[in-house]
Amino acid sequence: MKRQIFKPYEQAQAMLLPPSLEELIPESHLVRVVNKMIEEIDKRVLERQYKGGGTSAYDPKMLLKVIVYAYTQRVFSSRRIAKELRENVNYMWLSGMNRPDHRTINRFRGKIMKAVINEVFYGVVEQLLEQGYVDLDSYFVDGTKIEANANKYKFVWRKSTEKNKEKLQEKVKQLLEEIDEIEAAEDEKYGESDLEEVGEGKEIDAEKLKEAARKINERLKQKPEDKELKKAKKKLESDFIPRMEKYERYEEIYEGRNNFCKTDTDATFMRMKEDHMRNGQLKPGYNIQMGTQKQFILSFSLHRRAGDTSCLKGHLENFKTWLGDYPENLVADAGYGSEENYCFMEEKQITAYVKDSRFHYEQKRNYKKKHPYRADNFPYYSEVDEYECPQKKRLRYVFTKPYKSENGFVSERRIYECEDCSQCPVKSECTRAKNNRQIQIGVEWERLKLQARDNLLSPQGLVMRSRRPVEVEAVFGRLKQNWGFRRFLLRGIDKVTTEWGILCISHNIAKAAVA
Repeated sequence: MKRQIFKPYEQAQAMLLPPSLEELIPESHLVRVVNKMIEEIDKRVLERQYKGGGTSAYDPKMLLKVIVYAYTQRVFSSRRIAKELRENVNYMWLSGMNRPDHRTINRFRGKIMKAVINEVFYGVVEQLLEQGYVDLDSYFVDGTKIEANANKYKFVWRKSTEKNKEKLQEKVKQLLEEIDEIEAAEDEKYGESDLEEVGEGKEIDAEKLKEAARKINERLKQKPEDKELKKAKKKLESDFIPRMEKYERYEEIYEGRNNFCKTDTDATFMRMKEDHMRNGQLKPGYNIQMGTQKQFILSFSLHRRAGDTSCLKGHLENFKTWLGDYPENLVADAGYGSEENYCFMEEKQITAYVKDSRFHYEQKRNYKKKHPYRADNFPYYSEVDEYECPQKKRLRYVFTKPYKSENGFVSERRIYECEDCSQCPVKSECTRAKNNRQIQIGVEWERLKLQARDNLLSPQGLVMRSRRPVEVEAVFGRLKQNWGFRRFLLRGIDKVTTEWGILCISHNIAKAAVA
């Protein structure tokens, strides 16, 4: 018998029994781990988001399993997920052959999950704690920026709004003064109306402009032929009032920020990390704070401010809310080393392995030689409360002043002044001041920095610092580089928080599958 070159290939071959999808999924496959861990979540968390009535809804756990597994496969689009449900055996098994369309998937992700994302995420974290994957001992924090689903050219800046509003108020004042002058010339009694109080040294808002327009309308009933009043009414109603309402709406949206994007008002224009080396333009985005242990994500939070420093307190409060306590040890880079953050961690009894902005410079051997005129290199004599400059001149205490950070944290700075710098040969190198050199010393700030440095330089600190680069930074690398998640699909801080939360759940489950 002649040997066949090729194996049999018959597409129309009938089968006695159709294969079970269960038989087609390997026992150790990631899709089974996703299925198991999502099954452990309390179903009532999801079910209470449904009011009931009308057409039966898809099982929320099924939808959650499908979305989480899709994220582990770098499939983020609802249309692509719907396509996988029709074509991919893993998705078919996970969904029980249900085929929700992309609208159903998007609605579940953007509406149902938005209300319960923290409960679901921390439900997975609790499983990791129970199974011994992680604990609440060491906690590694870092931040990254993800671009928002928004137009990068539709921006609004606070300074511009303030400037334009001020100009508009001047125009309004001028218009109302002109009206009052005309009315006073025609009718002295009517000229003493309270129109002028709107523009006399008071903050003008949209409500006051509407009141002024109402009074002008009343005047026009008595003088319908008055062209100046008609012109003023048109300016107020068609130009000034809409513009003032717009500026007031913008001021509500800022909420302490310097800018926002028109197509996603929760997004703030920031410089993305990948654009720093290329001097790229600002893009609308969100600042994501995330903490890990053994490359599992223990907590995350999204912020609308670009700086990491101001985000740490809120992030740790979120950690405590859901996990019941603060971490024992916290490791972070110099972006978090502020007096406010050190005070907060000391108050909450968190051991801080957090660098301040000058930590690495001060550890260099030649630091004092290269920077002899920095205040922190001046010897301090505690018995007389004086500092000494390199020229052996004493700097004596003068007064104490309050110091307020950009984040609104208030502390104190003690001011010391040199006894006499007039004949100093190195004055131009030491200070730019015309008079004597002054230095500002934050006593509490210096104490906290010294305490943090002792922690960082201790044997335990060296171990913690060596782990930081392979902890949260590695997780960001996986999510952004390996999985390709660099831009949100949804809009608004609540929805993007949901989107990032699903991504974190997916990462933790995928990590647990190979741990």
